[in-house]
Amino acid sequence: MNYIIWPGETVELDQLGGKAGALGALSQQGFLIPAWFVLSPGAFYASLDETQHALLAGADENSLARLFEDLALSEAVQQALYEALARLCPKGEAVAVRSSALDEDGQSHSFAGQLESFLNVPPQAVARKVVAVWRSGYSERLLAYRRSHGLEAAPRPPAVLIQRMVQSALSGVAFSADPVTGDREAVVVAAVPGLGAALVSGEIDGDSYRIDRQGHIVDRYPALGNDERRTESGKQPAHGQVGVNGYQKPILNPRSLMSDFQIQRVADLARQVDQFFGGPQDIEWAMEGEQLYLLQARPVTALSKGQSLNVQTLKVLETFRVSDQPEDMLNLWDNSNIAESYPGVTTPLTFSFARRAYEEVYRQFCRMMGVPAQMIAGEASTFRRMLGLRQGQIYYNLLSWYRVLALLPGYKLNRRFMEQMMGVKEPLPDELLDQQAPPSRADRWRDGLYLLRTLLGLLLNYVLLPRWIKAFYARFNQALGSERPDLSQARPEALVAYYRALEDQLLTRWDAPLINDFFAMIFYGLLRKLTESWCGDTQGTLQNSLLTQTGDIISAEPARRISTLAHQAAVAPDLVALLCQGSRAEITAGLPRYPEFSTQYRAYLDKFGERCLEELKLESPTLHDDPLLLLRSIGQLARTGAGEQGGKGDGEMGKWGVGGQRDGANQPPITNHQLPITTLHHAEQRVGTALAGRPLRRLIFGWVLGNARQLIRNRENLRFERTRLFGRARLIFVELGDRFSRLGLLDEPRDIFYLEVEEALGLVEGVASTADLKGLVAVRKAEFDHYRTLPPLPNRFETRGIPIQRPPRSQMKFGNNENPKSKIQNPKSMRGLGCSPGRIRGPVRVVTDPKAAQLRPGEILIAQRTDPGWILLFPAAAGLLVEYGSLLSHSAIVSRELGLPAIVGLAGLTHWLKDGDWVEFDGSTGVVTRIEPLHASG
Repeated sequence: MNYIIWPGETVELDQLGGKAGALGALSQQGFLIPAWFVLSPGAFYASLDETQHALLAGADENSLARLFEDLALSEAVQQALYEALARLCPKGEAVAVRSSALDEDGQSHSFAGQLESFLNVPPQAVARKVVAVWRSGYSERLLAYRRSHGLEAAPRPPAVLIQRMVQSALSGVAFSADPVTGDREAVVVAAVPGLGAALVSGEIDGDSYRIDRQGHIVDRYPALGNDERRTESGKQPAHGQVGVNGYQKPILNPRSLMSDFQIQRVADLARQVDQFFGGPQDIEWAMEGEQLYLLQARPVTALSKGQSLNVQTLKVLETFRVSDQPEDMLNLWDNSNIAESYPGVTTPLTFSFARRAYEEVYRQFCRMMGVPAQMIAGEASTFRRMLGLRQGQIYYNLLSWYRVLALLPGYKLNRRFMEQMMGVKEPLPDELLDQQAPPSRADRWRDGLYLLRTLLGLLLNYVLLPRWIKAFYARFNQALGSERPDLSQARPEALVAYYRALEDQLLTRWDAPLINDFFAMIFYGLLRKLTESWCGDTQGTLQNSLLTQTGDIISAEPARRISTLAHQAAVAPDLVALLCQGSRAEITAGLPRYPEFSTQYRAYLDKFGERCLEELKLESPTLHDDPLLLLRSIGQLARTGAGEQGGKGDGEMGKWGVGGQRDGANQPPITNHQLPITTLHHAEQRVGTALAGRPLRRLIFGWVLGNARQLIRNRENLRFERTRLFGRARLIFVELGDRFSRLGLLDEPRDIFYLEVEEALGLVEGVASTADLKGLVAVRKAEFDHYRTLPPLPNRFETRGIPIQRPPRSQMKFGNNENPKSKIQNPKSMRGLGCSPGRIRGPVRVVTDPKAAQLRPGEILIAQRTDPGWILLFPAAAGLLVEYGSLLSHSAIVSRELGLPAIVGLAGLTHWLKDGDWVEFDGSTGVVTRIEPLHASG
């Protein structure tokens, strides 16, 4: 009897089984499949003795278990097997031993994971693995599977597929249709380095890619943990050739296992198999060198009957739980900038307040830019979706922003220019570009006239801007008053009426800040262009030097006041000890003994009491609520002898200075050697030299520089008014929470932060949909407490259809889910955005919680991101390095005003450095270098 079946032989399908039957058909059509043969089911029966035949006839689980206790291949079967192996692998190569049951990999049932398969089996071990495959065909697990699917109880022995192993650099699976959503326009490819067994079994996650019908790679989902992207040999996976068979040129991504060329080849293979069988297929593939092999194919059984997905589908494609079909709405979420204002988990009250504010601000912006009222009204839903809350974190909905951008005059004439002017970091996704009809000639003429009208309006606004700002301050001061009101006795109805009045007077009339920000962006960009083209500033550092210490920026005033307070406290050791060690009650009781200090301290709270850590989050306690952080900062600064730093207000570093020797209490002295600092005077001299003999250029440059300085100053000062408004809203809601708590509607006053604005106000106004505030708060508290235990989301990701709260890890794309260490190309140095000039050496202090931070003299402050509340630490810092931020961020502007050397945008910084490391950095060029520690001197 012939036990061995080779490809191309004419046999009944029950001799090959489902898997080998599919390979046989594919082989005849020319698909490249590793060499194989099949050991037929007849070999199983030929290997049974009389007792084992009787046990098989019993067909109960006990009998089947005994059958396989001593089962071995008969001599005839062994001889046929080893002759076939010698023909298949003449050099003794390893093989794969796979099951191929008749029911396996069929249209109705896949039997995935029920029968055994073995990889890298040496020829001498094949016989044992064949028996193991047979045993799996009669296992208790498989019998239960057959019963649960209504199949015949007695199984047939599986054929055994024996296939030459492919020593693959890459391998994986591919689906010619989405097995979860049923989308037949998409192909999903998953890959791992080396062999694909771990992917198929679900032991590891692979990189996933989604390819549309036109061959475009629309999504890339790298698996977390595959940081090095290397094969077992330590070499990078091979990439395909350029332009072969019409495929796109590869776009190599160091974080991606596959090149575009390779992804498209696999997707094309899946579609060819789909076309051959006339239905969606799940294939396994492998790449050996540049050769792509098809290992097996089976129908995607879950599409039509909703059956359970196999293991690899569940593991690789968990990202597609939300419908991912092309017609589903795409959203791009990004918090790169807004996280400075709203870091971490944010409560529902803050989000609903901020979302309403952004809706009104963007609507006003379009109105001031000359967008017709009917167009603004037509985009009402867009304005409502400027912000989103994902897993408790606030994100920009970038596509809403783009839709607003498309409304602006000039967009149809030059979309790229508008993106650059507005600071867009990444272009509009191709998918959305395809949806935008190209502008006609009539569109361009209409948009040009539209732009001309708007430019005339902007020119008028530029001329009138000082008047608008003056009116804005007057309106703010009238609405908020000069002092913080006492609302402790106000009734709930009065609190709600006060909030509504502030909303009408201020929130919907944000004209001056919007106009100023727009012009600040324009003149900042013009200044950079002129320093590059007229002054030869190839490194882009001169611009920031010219914007250093321009004066009158209110955000720098807290640092100077803190320095002054520390200087006052330093003359009274008892006061310093009280500030550093006393409780809040003890400090409050002891301050009257120091009247001069107490007066200055009260003045600070009166003006800056709302300026706290995470000040735009309504749930954040202000300095009015808890001033202990301020008091500790003053005490520590006085103790270390740095109280005069910055106190003069002229940018000099004071008596001790950066680089001077400072002795802290019970601390060894630290010497920090200052390198030459590029001053504002030097920067202006450089401009004067570059423009000598060019009076017109000097005039234009001076006009641009003057505007940039004034507009940036206005920008930061007007943002302080935003802090005041948010502080007043916070006060109203805290008092309202107190009233609700007294009435038994909430367990405690701060529970109000788990309500949305309209839920809280609506209860008082009689329009709330529920009065069970306690129940609502309990649900949300549990949800948001859970969010706080989860790792943070990436800075940028996308969703389709109904947005989910946490995107699966395979959705974390655009480089934001990368290991931050991977962004550091040189372990000795890195480059960010130099935003405040100065060259400095010193030890670093990595601060994650500014409330507990204590900077020693000469230490450089390292932070992931900062907000205005961090200003309490700036006076004690010798320099500032920040992982996130831009040249117009708060930390950049304030550090320039204080003359504090600073760099922002240092990706991976907090993973690169640890407390005590020494660095040398240049706040002009943005280069940070790790150096050997300098010895302390006495």
